[in-house]
Amino acid sequence: MPRGDLYPDIAPYETGLLPLSAGHVMYWEQVGNPRGQPALFLHGGPGAGAGAIHRRFFDPHHWRVVIFDQRGAGRSRPLGDLRENTTPHLVADIETLRRFLGIEKWLLFGGSWGSTLALAYAQAHPDRVTGCVLRGVFLGRAAEVEWFLYGLRRVFPDAWAAFAEHVPPAERGDLLSAYLKRLCDPDPLVHGPAARAWSLYEGSCSTLLPSPETVASFAQDRSALGLARIEAHYFRHDLFLPPEGLLGNMDRIAHIPAEIVQGRYDMVCPCDTAFDLAAAWARARLTMIPDAGHSALEPGVRTALVSAVERFRRRG
Repeated sequence: MPRGDLYPDIAPYETGLLPLSAGHVMYWEQVGNPRGQPALFLHGGPGAGAGAIHRRFFDPHHWRVVIFDQRGAGRSRPLGDLRENTTPHLVADIETLRRFLGIEKWLLFGGSWGSTLALAYAQAHPDRVTGCVLRGVFLGRAAEVEWFLYGLRRVFPDAWAAFAEHVPPAERGDLLSAYLKRLCDPDPLVHGPAARAWSLYEGSCSTLLPSPETVASFAQDRSALGLARIEAHYFRHDLFLPPEGLLGNMDRIAHIPAEIVQGRYDMVCPCDTAFDLAAAWARARLTMIPDAGHSALEPGVRTALVSAVERFRRRG
């Protein structure tokens, strides 16, 4: 799809590997202006990893953009590792990275699971956040996970059928357990096909109109394993969020400004979740894109995201 409304391709000016707990090693990079306004990009999934396209939402002359791959995802290693892989660990990792890079405060930019992690981090460290740009909001509530596993068949019955038919009929009443068992199997002949089936399902439902490019990106073996295994692990454990959920702690970030961009026809993270978040956040501005689904790269969504970042630029 055309991407001329994003900033041009840019290479990092610095990359590194940062040791974490339990043998995890985080890949991180910085792009843009080394003396610019700091921003942190948080990828989705959990487990999806970041890519070169994500650098292009930010004006490289103004922003000092930090991008990293979360535990077990993307270029971090070991790929798909679930040891000490929880939301509190990821929040602590962000703080470790912030201190390592000598950044006092930063703008958070996250979509889908990245919006969840942005909220969790901001609620834990509100004094380190200048603002939030969130897209395709996911709050990790049980109903949202249930929708992904079963509700999506009401709109994408063909994609859901392929997803469900990967496991025997007797196990389809608990797709999460059936998939998690296979995704955690050490045999690549077992976890590989399960990861591809899970990821293809998500990719097939992520855009308003069919996008073979999007589906193909989800089907790549490396990205599929990190996404599927870590996502299922987090789903099994209620996203490792507090019992009161993220909406229960909105008072901690009530003073932080936010831009929320949501596709009207987002089927992966339906738009009522973004409405719930905006209703609980007086300083949030919700922009509904009338002709988009879940993907950050759909035309209306990506244009709105670039505009949202620009508004934070003007805030200084």
